[in-house]
Amino acid sequence: MTPEAIKLLSAAIAISIGVLGPGIAVGMIASNALQAIGRNPDARGPITTNMFVSIAFAEGLGVFALVISLILLFVV
Repeated sequence: MTPEAIKLLSAAIAISIGVLGPGIAVGMIASNALQAIGRNPDARGPITTNMFVSIAFAEGLGVFALVISLILLFVV
């Protein structure tokens, strides 16, 4: 296996594992927020605000995985 192939494979593994957790987290956050809104429609505003903040933190981890993958691809 050539060094170029190893570099491409490591970048692919880094991004695939790195976005798996945030993807699951965003799905769980949205599901739980919709259930909470269904149970208590009057609390829609605070639930939606907290949902978007939580999604932003989860997506931040995905962006870190993307940066690491790009570093593996172009710098190393």
